[in-house]
Amino acid sequence: MHRLLTEEKDPQKGQQLFFSQHARLHSQRMAQCEDWSFQDAILDGLREAEFRTQPANSEHSIAWLIWHISRCEDIAMNMLIAGSPQVLLSGDWNARLKTELRDTGNLMQAQELVDFNATIAIDALLEYREAVGQRTRTIVQNLQPQDLNVKVDPERIARVLAQGAVLPATQGITDYWGKRTYAGLLLMPASRHLLTHLNEAIKIRERMFKYCS
Repeated sequence: MHRLLTEEKDPQKGQQLFFSQHARLHSQRMAQCEDWSFQDAILDGLREAEFRTQPANSEHSIAWLIWHISRCEDIAMNMLIAGSPQVLLSGDWNARLKTELRDTGNLMQAQELVDFNATIAIDALLEYREAVGQRTRTIVQNLQPQDLNVKVDPERIARVLAQGAVLPATQGITDYWGKRTYAGLLLMPASRHLLTHLNEAIKIRERMFKYCS
């Protein structure tokens, strides 16, 4: 996909591939254009308690993983590519989600994870994820071919840190993003990063159902 976006004479092929992969890494309802969704395959049929469960020997819950991938996509696509406000801050999302958390969640300690898993509003979390995905598609649709090779503006990286979207102790995230072009951000975090953590989520689901069988 990166090659198609940056090297081919017709980068629209790369954008089309991005839209297809991105749709499959969100819910079917988000894009309304695909016949299968990896996210739906993982989440469909889960009870609320299972979203919140952090199995033994697992670093995360499924709820945390949905938060993390949504925050990374929201921050990178809006603040770094579009130069626009985050979806999280464009409405009353924190109130709806029942959390004051605004960063990516990477530094959560054990008790913080317990508290997050217990209090996050699952329905609102899935609605937030859908809103982030829809906004990403609008941003990518509006990109021009020449935009894909633009490097991230350091001032936008500074704004991410100033707003607490990425914490100073996890500045490695913004250091990585700061070295990418817009095309690079379409891979990490807007597609490959989603796939990585959805793979983690399906392993958590399998572990829970194995223990229950």
